[in-house]
Amino acid sequence: MFSLVCLMLLSCSIFVASTDNCTTLDDNASTPKSIFILAGQSNMAGRGGVCDNKWDGFVPTECQPNPRILRLNAGLTWEEARDPLHHDIDKKTCGVGPGMSFANSVLMTDPNIGMIGLVPCAVGGTKISQWRPNDYLYNNMLSRARAALRGGGQIRAVLWFQGESDTVEKADADEYGSRWETLFTQLQSDLQLPNLHVIEVVIESAEKNKGQFGKFLKEVRDTQMAMKFPNVKYVDAMGLELNFDRVHLSTNGQAKLGKMMADAFFRS
Repeated sequence: MFSLVCLMLLSCSIFVASTDNCTTLDDNASTPKSIFILAGQSNMAGRGGVCDNKWDGFVPTECQPNPRILRLNAGLTWEEARDPLHHDIDKKTCGVGPGMSFANSVLMTDPNIGMIGLVPCAVGGTKISQWRPNDYLYNNMLSRARAALRGGGQIRAVLWFQGESDTVEKADADEYGSRWETLFTQLQSDLQLPNLHVIEVVIESAEKNKGQFGKFLKEVRDTQMAMKFPNVKYVDAMGLELNFDRVHLSTNGQAKLGKMMADAFFRS
């Protein structure tokens, strides 16, 4: 009887010890150290491989999951990242975006950067005016960014891909620069990161509205390339492969864009 009791106690102690050694995504060992905010509209949310509101499920090598890349889901919990990164953030059908290719490229360039945390915030079809400080999209991005920091990581950059919706109306194109500066000046202040880095994608395409493409693509592109905001680096999406709709980047285009954004991140 005594032997049986001892065996039971030993088993319990082993179980407790093994339980104590388990880690979750919220443990410090599994919490991202290098955090990147993904914001903007549909091309950031990812429409690569999407046709007729269905995603084909194809994930290229550059975008494959990696245990060192996590994603902050809609419930503010870290989980292993995989495309579609925005499936629970953007209500429309999502596919491949630039985020996974970016993160994999960053790790290849700097294996010592630590675990990467991607924070998806993009929503398709949104104008920059909808990202005004204190409006829903801005507040959601801010709250998600703050949640991502709870584990002690550092926000390394905001990846911004937006502007197609601002090519339709001249007033939106004309105000793009000032609205952009208001947005990121406030974000720097709210996150208490005066040197916040931004990697901006210069848009390739215009939004299609009532069968017509926006007429002010050049104006928005010119504004994006002329941005003098501190710590902003831009990559030009012009020439990357598009989906059949001629608005959204294809899977191949997104994979290439992610690599371009990673190169920009390391560019001095």
